[in-house]
Amino acid sequence: MPRATSLSCERRLSKLGIPIAVYAVRHSIFFQGKEGLRKLSLEEQLAAQRGPTQFGRLMNELGVQLIHALSPQARGRIERLWGTLQDRLASELRLAGAANCEQANQVLRRFLPRHNRRFVVNAQQPETAWVEWPKGRHLDLLFCFKYRRVVLNDKPVRIGRHVIDIPPPANKGHISYAHARAEVQERFDGSFVVYLDGHCIATKVLAEPIPFTAPAAKHRALSSRQ
Repeated sequence: MPRATSLSCERRLSKLGIPIAVYAVRHSIFFQGKEGLRKLSLEEQLAAQRGPTQFGRLMNELGVQLIHALSPQARGRIERLWGTLQDRLASELRLAGAANCEQANQVLRRFLPRHNRRFVVNAQQPETAWVEWPKGRHLDLLFCFKYRRVVLNDKPVRIGRHVIDIPPPANKGHISYAHARAEVQERFDGSFVVYLDGHCIATKVLAEPIPFTAPAAKHRALSSRQ
C-alpha cells in the first residue's frame, strides 16, 4: 500500500466517509494471486488461502467490499477513464501554462468539476453509498503497515533493521512477553507501535521517517516472517 494511496484514502474518508464497496483491478497492491512465488506461512496453510495485501487488510478492517475486475471489459471502464484524463489533462496543462506542481494542481481543481458536470451519469439509486466515519475511531490505527512478529527472549521485536525494546509488563501477574505473538504497526510519521491482545506495549519513534518506496513484499499484511 503506497503512501500516496493511503493518504488519498484518508482524505476521502475524512470528507465522504467509508464506501460500501471499492471496484479495482487485480493488481498486486489489491490482490495476492496464486502466481506469487512467496511460500505460504503456517497461518495461510491452515486457512488454505493467502493472506490479504496491506490494502486488502485495510478494506477488511473498514468493512469495505473489495470487488476485483475479472474481465477485459470491466478493466476497460477504468482504463478508458485514465486514457481520457491523461490525454485531456496534458492539453489543459499546456493551455494554462502550468509550469510546476502547484500550478498543475490548480488546473486540476478547476478541470475535474467541469469534466464531471459534463459527463456525469446519475445513479439509479440516489441514496449515498458512503457510511459516516465512526466518532472516536483513529485513522492512524488503520492507515499503516501491520506485521506479525514474535517477541524474542530478551524481549525486543525486530522489524527489518529496526529493534523495538519492550518494557517489562506493568501487570506483575504477567510474567514475560517473550515468545508472544505481537502486532507491529509501522506508521507514516516514522514511528513503530507494538500491540499485544489489543493493548499498546511499546513504541519507537525514528529520527527520520522511513521513505515509503516500498517493494512488493511490503504490500503483504501481517506476515509472521522475521
